[in-house]
Amino acid sequence: MSFSVFKDFEKCEAATLAKLKGDWEPTSDPKALLVGNYVHSYFESPEAHQEFVEANKSEMISTRGKAKGQLKSSYKVADDMIKALSEDDFFNYVYMPGEKEVIVTGELFGHQWKGKIDSLCLDRGYFCDLKTVDDFHKGHWNPELRQKVNFVEDRGYHMQAAIYQELIKQTFGIDCQPYIFGVSKQPIPDKIAISFDGDGQFLMQSALEKIKADQDRFWRVLMGEEKPKRCGKCEYCRQGKQLAGFTEVSSIEIS
Repeated sequence: MSFSVFKDFEKCEAATLAKLKGDWEPTSDPKALLVGNYVHSYFESPEAHQEFVEANKSEMISTRGKAKGQLKSSYKVADDMIKALSEDDFFNYVYMPGEKEVIVTGELFGHQWKGKIDSLCLDRGYFCDLKTVDDFHKGHWNPELRQKVNFVEDRGYHMQAAIYQELIKQTFGIDCQPYIFGVSKQPIPDKIAISFDGDGQFLMQSALEKIKADQDRFWRVLMGEEKPKRCGKCEYCRQGKQLAGFTEVSSIEIS
């Protein structure tokens, strides 16, 4: 299991299983993913960045008009994001010394897990994750809490931090503190360094408890022992959807 697969199962079991089996591929925006990977690869190593650029030139370079042969606008913003972090002394002091893209494995509540750490500083006792975000201060509606939450809670990054902390401890025998460095995709990029002190510890512990409560079922679905549930709203579930009756106006689900 991995953080991304677990989060996918939370959204829709049927779609996740179909994706893992290779029966279905979601329609995605490759640009958003590529921009994030472009920034990540720069801070991994010069070799990794050059390899990424060479492999994705066709998506990154304009082929028409006045901008022919130049970086597309989204990658110019990505260069600004890189510049914003590169010129930050605190980022360079904390993030850059760590070993990059470290694979960690272990067991969480009886099941095998795997993760990849963006920057791991075992000698200093911490690890960092690098996130590219549209806007740090944008609120995201949480239907369970009935209120807006920040991007870390919305995307489950506190869960990812808790998972990685435990896997690092099992792999290396060292208890490391998690940090997130974020850079925004705004025309003038914002940046932020995030710790998990105080309420962050509660969020991480709650996330582990959620994994403990939910993952047994996800594994049974994955092994074909139980039928996957359909969320009824995602791209996969909308395919071939057939109406079976009326929904009363006040019962329409919102998110």
